[in-house]
Amino acid sequence: MGQCERLVLMAEDELTQYSTDARKIEKLRQKIGLSVNAKDQQEVKETLLAEMPTDPIRKLVETQRQTAALPFWGIAGLGLLFGISSFQPLDFIATIVGGAIAFNIQKLGWQLQAKRLIIRTLEDIEERRKTPIA
Repeated sequence: MGQCERLVLMAEDELTQYSTDARKIEKLRQKIGLSVNAKDQQEVKETLLAEMPTDPIRKLVETQRQTAALPFWGIAGLGLLFGISSFQPLDFIATIVGGAIAFNIQKLGWQLQAKRLIIRTLEDIEERRKTPIA
């Protein structure tokens, strides 16, 4: 596992905790500062910046993953409802497909949000390196 993937996993762990972004960045800054040297930090930052989305749909998924997945959860629920109520096994296909799409949208959004958190943390580390606290 490379540095980039390891840092993204660390950021995903921080996203699971209920706290402010500043607190998450502070905790990640300490972890990254201890485990990754400055050269590797710059390489990871460049890699993540190249991977970040530029199209509006993926940007929406990054910022509003639950909102983007909500229609597909609705399709999955309706497929389940119609499949049970009218005894139509083909309606369960909508449940499976809608649920899979919604899950993948939320997973993509989660990963993009973790990458953005790592980028912001690395920028914070660079800023602190440039202007040390007296």
